[in-house]
Amino acid sequence: MKSTMALALALAASTSTVLAQPVRWTRYTIPQTGTAVDFPSSIFTEEAGRPDGYGQRFRTADGRADITIQAAPNVANDSPAAFLARKGPPLRIQYKRVTPRFFAVSSYKGDKVWYDRCNFSGRLVHCVLINYPAEEERAWDDVVTRISLSLSGK
Repeated sequence: MKSTMALALALAASTSTVLAQPVRWTRYTIPQTGTAVDFPSSIFTEEAGRPDGYGQRFRTADGRADITIQAAPNVANDSPAAFLARKGPPLRIQYKRVTPRFFAVSSYKGDKVWYDRCNFSGRLVHCVLINYPAEEERAWDDVVTRISLSLSGK
């Protein structure tokens, strides 16, 4: 019991330390597609590989949260609603907004919150995908909102 409580306190302290510090934002751009997003480079400090299409994955130093900035061709020229349906999202989505120009969805998977936003322009889909601990959801709200609203593409 004591070790569980100590672990919970240590996790809470490490998260509050990361998110309590002033966040350093950088504009991340994928040169090949013009996809751009405000990126909290002081939180996601480590590169974590490349996704399909164009872009980059990053994660926190402790590996508890990650972000993927990605652009891919919209081969079928799907609308946001059709594209999302084709991806087959889980049935229990907690948040879903679909417009003619973008979709944003979020839910829980195990002990994580996942958030996906994809903007559609021309024949490209510009996306940002974020995963972070569910127990820290409120602490991440402002960061996720800024990232989401800053996503753009040509």
